[in-house]
Amino acid sequence: MTSSGRLSNKGDRPNVTVLGAGTMGSAAVRALLSSGCGVTVWNRSPARVAPLAAVGARAASSIGDALAGPAPDVTLVSVLDYPAVREVLGAAGERLAGRVLVNLTTGSPEQARAMADWAGEREAAYLDGAVMATAAGVGRPKTLFLYSGSRRAWEAALPVLRLLGEPQDLGPDAGRAALFETALLDVMWASLTGWLHGAALVGSEGTTATEFTPLVVRWLEEVSGLLHLYAPQVDQGVYPGTDSTLHLHASAIAHLLEASERRGVDTRLVKLYGELTAAAIRSGHRGDGFASLIEQLRAPGPAHRPE
Repeated sequence: MTSSGRLSNKGDRPNVTVLGAGTMGSAAVRALLSSGCGVTVWNRSPARVAPLAAVGARAASSIGDALAGPAPDVTLVSVLDYPAVREVLGAAGERLAGRVLVNLTTGSPEQARAMADWAGEREAAYLDGAVMATAAGVGRPKTLFLYSGSRRAWEAALPVLRLLGEPQDLGPDAGRAALFETALLDVMWASLTGWLHGAALVGSEGTTATEFTPLVVRWLEEVSGLLHLYAPQVDQGVYPGTDSTLHLHASAIAHLLEASERRGVDTRLVKLYGELTAAAIRSGHRGDGFASLIEQLRAPGPAHRPE
């Protein structure tokens, strides 16, 4: 594969080595095979590899076997955690030199940066990745994958990464993909928990979640518009309450708290809304918009941007 991202092997048929055949690794192997890639796969438990070998993957008996011979276009890693990544790649020894490593193992930004340094010391080009979907989405064109790290690795791996989903490049800081993954999961958990709380609330009077959910989806279309409205406010630190003031939000939250209490629905989440809103009002944001809550959430002092 050339530095421009064009496949260089015969027939432009990429060769990929996949280390780890868990749920996500197996999904990646199947997606790559269905796209015509030559795939070698290794897993600590050979039983995990057998179904993949049955559909065309080459089963490697060891790390050394998996990385024997000429380097593949991409070596993809998907294992339990970052200590496991280092253990697996450490077994490769000098075979890592010159390889393009793409790590899809979930971890923290700090772990990703340390892993990039470790790989760089062994002359490997390292790209950290995050899959923003379940394994069922791997191989679908619109499934979002986040990547950050070595520019050489990004350019070389891009044709293979496109076979897994929609790759988004977040730049040379190897920890950035993990940071964005964590932040996006934050949004998911908050959204799903709010939906579950709402379902419990309407469910207390006989409405099913199935009946409630289409209205939630429709409402989220309106909420998505607020994200675009509030984003520049957050960046500029100015929060005009032209759509609704924090004081009005506090009043609505009080109604939600009362409705939840009267119906025996858990109030911990609602009380958190109320506490954040009350703190912002005490800080002088009574007439500001909802985005002013960012002042209660962000770390004090200037934003940290790793060099």
